[in-house]
Amino acid sequence: MNLFNSFFGALGIIFTISVIAVSIIIFLENRDPSKTIAWLLVLILFPIIGFVIYLLFGQNIRKKKIFKTQKLLNEIESSNAFKSIKEFENLVSVQKSAITDNLIFDDENSFTKKRIMNLLLNTGRSPFTLNNEIKILTNGQNKFTELINDLKSAKDHIHMEYYIIKDSQIGRQIKDVLIQKAKEGVEIRILYDDVGSWRLWFNKNFFNEMRKEGINIYPFLPSLFPFLNKKINYRNHRKIVVIDGKIGYIGGINIGDEYLGKDKKIGFWRDTHIKIQGEAVYMMQLTFLFDWYFSSRKLLLDKKYFPKLSFCGENIVQVVSSGPDSDWEAIHKAYFTAICQAKKRIYIQTPYFIPDESILMALKTAALSGVDVKIMFPANPDHKVVYWASLSYFSEILKAGGKVYLYENGFLHCKTLIIDDDISSVGTANMDLRSFMLNFEINAFIYDRQVTSELLRDFNEDIKECREITLNEYMNRPITQKIKESSSRLLSPIL
Repeated sequence: MNLFNSFFGALGIIFTISVIAVSIIIFLENRDPSKTIAWLLVLILFPIIGFVIYLLFGQNIRKKKIFKTQKLLNEIESSNAFKSIKEFENLVSVQKSAITDNLIFDDENSFTKKRIMNLLLNTGRSPFTLNNEIKILTNGQNKFTELINDLKSAKDHIHMEYYIIKDSQIGRQIKDVLIQKAKEGVEIRILYDDVGSWRLWFNKNFFNEMRKEGINIYPFLPSLFPFLNKKINYRNHRKIVVIDGKIGYIGGINIGDEYLGKDKKIGFWRDTHIKIQGEAVYMMQLTFLFDWYFSSRKLLLDKKYFPKLSFCGENIVQVVSSGPDSDWEAIHKAYFTAICQAKKRIYIQTPYFIPDESILMALKTAALSGVDVKIMFPANPDHKVVYWASLSYFSEILKAGGKVYLYENGFLHCKTLIIDDDISSVGTANMDLRSFMLNFEINAFIYDRQVTSELLRDFNEDIKECREITLNEYMNRPITQKIKESSSRLLSPIL
């Protein structure tokens, strides 16, 4: 009995110490109150392992400046890619002046576009580019067919960066193409997220076969003990391909057979990717090279990675990256600004919907103001707790007059935003706190009527595969469902 009492006495002491320790740390970080409460809830629900969970997933890496870019910026200044970092800063400054002096856009929606552009110039150091052609790639088959053809045509270099790479049928097909191009003398570099691509921890041959052919491959934020890595909560969610500095791919599709509809559980996988030819590829290239330096400590900013381009098209594009290495959540703030400035419509496709209070308030205000707000969301979840938390937010959208659609033809994984008639965004960021605050993400903001109309057409086609949720239906859902949603929402600030 004494041993029994001693054991539980020790547990009580551990629990008390962990509560005090985590509480002090969280309060001293001056976090958002909802996040503070959520972490304290985790500690209460899991008293023994709560402290460990916090150490793994709760530390404010952004605030602690673990991701430092100043050294990289100093090296860029002495490199040949741009004559100096000041040249890049001058470009940003010139573009700000062009917006202020009304030298760009003179249509009815010019104010909204200028607001977003200026915001991204200030928060994301993201110049807008004029000479671009965009091709929308709906679903995996279209993306991989186009990508493989372009990989085969590469002459100088191929840069690939993915959150998930799997040793799958499509993965092996791409691997074979890359090995052949390496034998032809093409430089090939691959970055992959060490946690997102965790299946390859147990399959070293997949990458080793490519390394033997001279292909350079690095993991992003690796660890000998992945689940004891204090940066495990900060993942590289980007999907970037740059070919010869002229062609770029960006969107929601990773490398795996599920994106081709071969997942037996989920079935058809609805996603959106875009192919860009033109100057916007420079910013995708720069993002990749920053990430490459971060992972390999090798600076590659030769002029050949930024070749001179002939006329490609007239699409105006601003490629913006965000993550815990930046001072501002650029994509989050761009979404907020776009939603607040919308006059006609706000159409969103996202697999996860866990907005912060500012985004939620902006959407409700827009709907109450008469803006057509539509949110499309998967009917079939891949992560149940996140799914239930997402559903809990829809009552507020519906009460404000917005519309919610559940996509039933498989799994919806698109990350698209349509604002009015000529503003859209396609990229890797979900409409959730993880993408806004924690992950390394990249999106293309497109200021073009034709591209927006194509995305709008796809959205309206997808609605045919959806079931609309009515407010009456939502309010009368089973009590068990309400409990799941409410319980999950309590954890939403840390999901």
